[in-house]
Amino acid sequence: MATLLEPAKYLTADERAGLPAKHHRVWAIVTVMEVAAASAAVALDLLVPTFVLLALAALSLAVRRKGLASLGFHRAPPGHLVAKMFVFAAAWSTFQLAVTMPIANHVSGMKTDLSDFKDVEGNIGMLLGLLLLSWTLAAVGEELAYRGYLQTRMRELFGSGRVGLVVAVVLSSLFFGIAHSEQGVIGVFIITLDALAFSVVRYRFKTLWASVLAHGFNNTIGFIAFFAVGPVYGFW
Repeated sequence: MATLLEPAKYLTADERAGLPAKHHRVWAIVTVMEVAAASAAVALDLLVPTFVLLALAALSLAVRRKGLASLGFHRAPPGHLVAKMFVFAAAWSTFQLAVTMPIANHVSGMKTDLSDFKDVEGNIGMLLGLLLLSWTLAAVGEELAYRGYLQTRMRELFGSGRVGLVVAVVLSSLFFGIAHSEQGVIGVFIITLDALAFSVVRYRFKTLWASVLAHGFNNTIGFIAFFAVGPVYGFW
């Protein structure tokens, strides 16, 4: 397990470096304030939390004089990343539907609240609109906000070692689930698991583009299924 969580395997040299050495204490305080503000925005459902986090990310990058690469947008590694992320998303969606969702439904006696998407079934116009949002606001926007900005700042706060990495991934994933509280308790649980899965591919391939693709394909599969047969709460 220690080898699997070795930071050198998942982080670039710049990411492992953490906070700037110059004025380290000042940057540490700034990081605490950023994490607190971002966490509060999600917990309090302030406006649209994803937009709030993106605004904080833009301000943070401007103050630090850094680019999107510092949040994980590195050039994708060679080797058909798009195809790999499609296969991953298909496998993960199948696992969720076959294992975690049915178990969560049966144990809790509840299901994910999908009422916001009730009009998607058989509606090609709404499907296309949701697919557009899935690849912009969701795939790019949410990944930049949660796996990029929030997770990076949490990692800087807790340290880029194994423990810091795990804490950052777990906490940011939980906040991502909470940001989807309109889908109920089960929805928050399932989406938190999605966030953990997206984090795994983000670090496995050392680029946020991996989680963007996985997120986009995951949503695409879900919406196309909803369009074709209506809400699916599990295979059993």
